[in-house]
Amino acid sequence: MSLRPRSGEQVPFLTVQIARASNPGGTTAMWVRDRLDGLWCDEDFADWYPRDGRPGLSPAQLATVCVLHFLLGLSDRQAAEAVRCRIDFKYAMALELDDPGFHHSVLADFRDRLAEGDRADRLLDLALARLKEAGLVRERTTQRTESTHVLAAVRDLTRLELVTEAVRAVLEEVARTASHLLDGLVDEDWRRRYGRPVRLGKNPTRPKTRIFAGGDDACRLLERLLHQHGPGYRPGPQAEALRQIMVQNYYRGAAGRLRRRTADDGGLPPSSSTVVSPTTPRRVTSAMGTSSAGRGSPRMSPRHAPPTAST
Repeated sequence: MSLRPRSGEQVPFLTVQIARASNPGGTTAMWVRDRLDGLWCDEDFADWYPRDGRPGLSPAQLATVCVLHFLLGLSDRQAAEAVRCRIDFKYAMALELDDPGFHHSVLADFRDRLAEGDRADRLLDLALARLKEAGLVRERTTQRTESTHVLAAVRDLTRLELVTEAVRAVLEEVARTASHLLDGLVDEDWRRRYGRPVRLGKNPTRPKTRIFAGGDDACRLLERLLHQHGPGYRPGPQAEALRQIMVQNYYRGAAGRLRRRTADDGGLPPSSSTVVSPTTPRRVTSAMGTSSAGRGSPRMSPRHAPPTAST
C-alpha cells in the first residue's frame, strides 16, 4: 500500500449539514474535528508508506480514528462500524455520507506501523506542539505523552471482543451439530456471557479480568471439543478459528497459568497473519505465504505452545 496525501480536505457540505442538524450540541467525534482539525496531516506519515504501489487510506484519518478509539473505549470492530454507520464519525473524518469505511483489520495494521520505533511518541509530541500553537495547551504546562498505555488499552478491548465472539460462534456451531457435547459445560453464567453478540459499551469494566475469563472459557471449550468429544465428531471451522485465536493471544506460563501475549511477553504475530474475525476469514500474506486468516498459524516459540485447559 502506498501513501496518497489528502491533507486539507474539507468536510463535505451534506455531511456538515446533517451532522450539525442531528447533533446541535456536537459529539466527542465532532469536537475532535472542530477543535483538533489539522492535528496531523498525511505528510507526517510519509516515511511509514512507500510512494508507489496501491493507493491506501489516509493515515491522518486513521490516526483520528485511533484518537476516538481510545476516547470512547471502542474495539477495532466497533470503531470501523462507527466510521461506516455514524454521521459524527464521518464528520470527524471528512467523509461523504455514503462512504463505506474500511475493514476493521486496517486498524491493527496501522497500530503495527505506529508501534515501530518511536513513531507513536513522535506523533504525540507533534500533536502536542500543534495544540500549543493553537492555544489549547498552555505553554508553561508540562504534558506527558505516553503512547504505550493508549495502544495497550485499545488492544485489550479488541482482544476481549474477538475472544468472546469466537467462543460464542463455536457454541452456536456445536449446538447445531452436536449439542450433547455442551452438557455439563454451559451453565447460566455461560448463557449470560455468550447468549448474544458482545457489546462492550463505553468504558467496559475490568477488561483485563474479562480477557482472562474468556480465555479460560475458550480453553475449557476447546479441551471438550478437541480431546473429549468421543468417536464420530469432527470439530468445525469455528472451533479451528477459536484455536488459532487462542494461539495468537494467549499461552501457558511455566506455572501453567494462562497469560496474555504481548510484544514483550510471548510475542505477537504480525497483523497480516492473525485471525481478525471468528466468522469471516480473510486472505492474508503471512510468513508462510498466502493463506486464509483463520487457517494459517503464526510462528511462535515452542515454549509458547497453544494453551489448553488447566488440569
